[in-house]
Amino acid sequence: MNEREYLAERFEEHRTHLRAVAYRMLGSVSEVDDAVQEAWLRLSRADATGIDNLGGWLTTVVARVCLDMLRSRQSRREEPFTPDAPEPVATGTSGSSPEQEALLADSVGLALLVVLDRLPPAERLAFVLHDMFAVPFEEIAPIVGRSAEAARQLASRARRRVRGGAAAPEPDLVRQREVVEAFLAALRGGDFEGLLAVLDPDLVVRTDLAVPPGAPAEIRGAAAWAKGAVAYGHLAQLTQPALVDGAIGVVVAPQGRLVRALTFTIANGKITEIEVIGDPARLGELDVSIVD
Repeated sequence: MNEREYLAERFEEHRTHLRAVAYRMLGSVSEVDDAVQEAWLRLSRADATGIDNLGGWLTTVVARVCLDMLRSRQSRREEPFTPDAPEPVATGTSGSSPEQEALLADSVGLALLVVLDRLPPAERLAFVLHDMFAVPFEEIAPIVGRSAEAARQLASRARRRVRGGAAAPEPDLVRQREVVEAFLAALRGGDFEGLLAVLDPDLVVRTDLAVPPGAPAEIRGAAAWAKGAVAYGHLAQLTQPALVDGAIGVVVAPQGRLVRALTFTIANGKITEIEVIGDPARLGELDVSIVD
């Protein structure tokens, strides 16, 4: 047995697990096949001798591939992806039958897949990897480009939504844009009441920017945040709507240089969460396209 055959044999040992991860991330058998195949291609090009934990390495690769696919899917559609029914997930093991594969798909459940698809890509990844496959947040963090604590918060928000504790994010990009444009108009006009009209009363705003000593990196409550935002409303003249990782957001990019990005969670026509991104490393990882 040559080295490539040995590597292929080891990959097959993990195929069932990788398909299970990808299915819960994507909910589509055809995309699952693509994600797992991409993982094999990356493994075949890598120096496998330097991989101590092949299962963990492959899980990370599949998760990254699925995250990219979810972001691409989100950026090119205005209607939510809804699986018609749980599709059978082939296990890749000898002796598996269509009945066994259908049972595996049923174990995920159509209802859960629909709820998962309403989550932003990073939240879905954090929830699936941690809550379904017990991947530590320290390993999830670099996949989503955030700290371990931020990854924990992503999973927590997703968990609340899955359990029905919060409204599902607004899936329609047209409706999202209307909300964000109303947000920008109020901010630019210094319209405190107008700003409150598009913010959920329990708004949560988080930032990775350096803040003065004693100042919070997280603000809760629409009124508390809006007061400060209106005071600096003149800076909103530099902002413009953009697609940020496939979702409507706001960027500050003077002379084409991205220096700030705001991403939103929107539910029931209200902004429920704002994340302010200013860290150059994180900004460099964002997929941004300006909205005319």
